[in-house]
Amino acid sequence: MLSVVNDDGTTAKGSSLIDEIVREGARRMPAAALEAEVNAYIAEFAGERDGNGRRLVVRNGFHQPRQVTTAADVVEV
Repeated sequence: MLSVVNDDGTTAKGSSLIDEIVREGARRMPAAALEAEVNAYIAEFAGERDGNGRRLVVRNGFHQPRQVTTAADVVEV
């Protein structure tokens, strides 16, 4: 979420609005890339079934968020 902008153009956390936008983009881009990779992998093996007709490759939840260091800052992905 973006912070509220102060009169001097900074956010409540002391960074500029553009810094906040860059951080948000830096958080979303790797998350979207990982999501796309997982979806592609699952789709590739969608037809693979065991002897009981159950899919062999399925999504089993989500991993805990991690902090990643980017040029924008440390962001949670």
